[in-house]
Amino acid sequence: MEGSDSAETETADTLMTTVSHHHFGDEMDEPAFSISIIENMKEDYGLFVWPCSVVLAEYVWQQRLRFSGAGVVELGAGTSLPGLVAVKVGADVTLTDDSSRLEVLDNMKRVLDLNKLECNFCFQVLGLTWGVWDASTFSLHPKFILGADVLYDASAFDDLFATVTFLLQCSPGSVFITTYHNRRKHFVCIMCSGHHLIEFLMVKWGLKCVKLLDAFSFMPSHKASGLSGNLQLAEIVLDSQRAEIPVLH
Repeated sequence: MEGSDSAETETADTLMTTVSHHHFGDEMDEPAFSISIIENMKEDYGLFVWPCSVVLAEYVWQQRLRFSGAGVVELGAGTSLPGLVAVKVGADVTLTDDSSRLEVLDNMKRVLDLNKLECNFCFQVLGLTWGVWDASTFSLHPKFILGADVLYDASAFDDLFATVTFLLQCSPGSVFITTYHNRRKHFVCIMCSGHHLIEFLMVKWGLKCVKLLDAFSFMPSHKASGLSGNLQLAEIVLDSQRAEIPVLH
């Protein structure tokens, strides 16, 4: 029958789409707020809430006094859970993902609608490709840069660190907070040993890690029980002791 293939595809896509609910608060039974996320594993890995996003979102909640009133940019935001928590605790947030990933950017807007949030002067969605400089990039001056599971594709590391360095240079005293899944069993921490490419790029771009946490050291037990793997969080800043840091314009 004409149109049956498209109907079957639509049905399959619908079956792959779910809405997950994420609660934040000091009391499990009475959360301060909840965030709903539209997920679709069939379309794009940027349309799924990965464990690193759950960890980073929880960290933003626990550090909410730091984030209240601060400018925040989330890189490679995908489903944007950490950035949405930052919005809820009073930050001025820009959610970004690769400019070419239109389905991810569109999903961000659907998630905003679902959570009754509107893009305005203190909240926006922006296409931002790492290593590419355009007018919108120069307008960003965040106090905090968030990145959940952005250290997964080695070919993109240099562009990522270039972008992070640029944003850190735009706002003296700013911090890049990233969560990552240590998938390689033969090293302890990709921020401090074993991953030579990351070590090289941290030095190249004049960055240093000032805080490193095991995710399970601060995750509430009811959330930690649903996670697995070696999940870590790092806070990274410009290395003020470096005499020569590449300046990006």
